[in-house]
Amino acid sequence: MWRLLYQDPQEADIIQPSSSGADDPTQDSTLGMRDQTIGLILAIGSSLFIGSSFIIKKRGLRIAGSTGTRAGAGGFSYLLEPVWWAGMISMIVGEAANFAAYAFAPAILVTPLGALSIIVSAVLAQFILNEKLNMFGMLGCLLCITGSLTIVLHAPPERHLGSVVEVWQLAMQPAFIGYTVFAVSVIVFLILYVAPSHGSTNIFVYIGICSLAGSLSVMSCKALGIAIKLTFRGDNQLVYAETHFCLAVVVCCVLTQMNYLNKALDLFNTAIVSPVYYVMFTVLTIVASIIMFRDMQGTVQIMTEGCGFVTIVAGTFLLHATKDFEVTVHDLARMAKDSTVQGLMLAHQQNVRDTQYHPVDVEMDPPAGPSSSQSSSVMRYSNTKRPE
Repeated sequence: MWRLLYQDPQEADIIQPSSSGADDPTQDSTLGMRDQTIGLILAIGSSLFIGSSFIIKKRGLRIAGSTGTRAGAGGFSYLLEPVWWAGMISMIVGEAANFAAYAFAPAILVTPLGALSIIVSAVLAQFILNEKLNMFGMLGCLLCITGSLTIVLHAPPERHLGSVVEVWQLAMQPAFIGYTVFAVSVIVFLILYVAPSHGSTNIFVYIGICSLAGSLSVMSCKALGIAIKLTFRGDNQLVYAETHFCLAVVVCCVLTQMNYLNKALDLFNTAIVSPVYYVMFTVLTIVASIIMFRDMQGTVQIMTEGCGFVTIVAGTFLLHATKDFEVTVHDLARMAKDSTVQGLMLAHQQNVRDTQYHPVDVEMDPPAGPSSSQSSSVMRYSNTKRPE
């Protein structure tokens, strides 16, 4: 009996590890690697589905616009087009895969892989929609991706949250309430005053509406994700009113994003819409996350994120300003060759001009003669070009 009630601590330390394999570091490492691999596959698949959805939806918008009112003009005929719905289903599958990827892999691995959707859209647009992306556009995409990765990789880690009520308390902070009021005010201003006059000519109007709405929807999606996870574990979060409010916010934001993203795709080149939307959405989401979760950052981290933002602005400007240029690598090579030949010809002409027009003074002795004045005179000649 005493043997059962009492056990030597040294024996416990020896017996306990052998009785359970849950604390085996090798097994934990294997499980972690397997989960990370699953998350990586889900993230890449998400980018493929989301990038393809832009092209499929754009194709559906073109078909619907040929028989009815275009989405850019305020029409909704695309809702009756099966091709558009195929693109919408592709986007839903991609977003679901992206949401599931966060359950298996860290955000620092999943979030940067969203940039792959830009490359997928740009490549498919050239083959399906015949929308050419010039060399400057490719460079702009590269700058956008580089800047976005810089910001995402140096963003502060997310705070662990254990309930919807905890998320609601963070959302009720004055700083995040101020951001929410700012975002909603800008969205309303763009929709009512800017979009009717400049929406069809400026890509940042519709994309700005989608990005601001998306930054708010991500915060609500986090609350919903926590609610679903805890509910499946037995802690029902559906009884809280905060859960249903977050669901309503997600629905409103997603409908707004869908409407104005369709207008942007209908009016502008897909290869431009994809990176601009990705960049603005990523930046605003990180800003909203920092404000809501009050993540502390160092000077180096802030400076690095600032450099990433400048890189994004440069890439976006290059992509938008050169969208109508038809420039290839062969064109640049020919321009470089022509400029070299022209420079050599100009240098040669300058040398010839300097030789012909430079004045040269020559002193000549006069011929000997009876006059002493003539013998003492000196004649100066200038070797200048005579007028023709």
